[in-house]
Amino acid sequence: MLEIISTATMQNSNQSKTRSLLVDVARQLFAKNGVEDTTMNDIAIASKKGRRTLYTYFKSKEDIYLAVVHAELDLLSEEMQKVAEKDIAPAEKIIELIYTQLEMVKKVVYRNGTLKANFFRDIWKVEQCRKNFDNKSIILYRNILNEGVRKGVFFIDNTHLVADIIHYCIKGIEVPYIKGQVGRGVSEEESLPIVRKLVYGALEKKEII
Repeated sequence: MLEIISTATMQNSNQSKTRSLLVDVARQLFAKNGVEDTTMNDIAIASKKGRRTLYTYFKSKEDIYLAVVHAELDLLSEEMQKVAEKDIAPAEKIIELIYTQLEMVKKVVYRNGTLKANFFRDIWKVEQCRKNFDNKSIILYRNILNEGVRKGVFFIDNTHLVADIIHYCIKGIEVPYIKGQVGRGVSEEESLPIVRKLVYGALEKKEII
């Protein structure tokens, strides 16, 4: 029985590695050549896995494109989780989480080169992919807000609602932020006090004297 379980575990591990390889190869090709100019055959050749293997994991190029978007959002979630786990004050954690969300989304879009065009053109398709990311993000904001309330730093009646509002406000400025339309010509050092004042005012942060 143990041998059967071990074999099944190894097979699952190998399948996971193969799928991850195919997604990473596809991401690189999409970034370099564009989604439209990349074929399933290109991905199969570049991955050295063959068309049969590729179609075992993905039915179409759209499937693997969405898998690339999912993978990038998973990386973004991991970075935001790291911020949430930092041993810093809840008030600073909220600010850092906001900047991390904006900067990481921007980094993902620009890192993928020609995927940038697809991101803006297929925003609703991307929207379908990011539901899980959005839920995770809201939970992180909620947890930090609850921490702040427990410590007497924030005065909030409904942390669930406020977490939703923060997340969707930040989400709403992602595209303008990526395009450089938010705070044009203003450095992060200059914008930080303004963002703090805006966020802390909304959270009714208690001033420490």
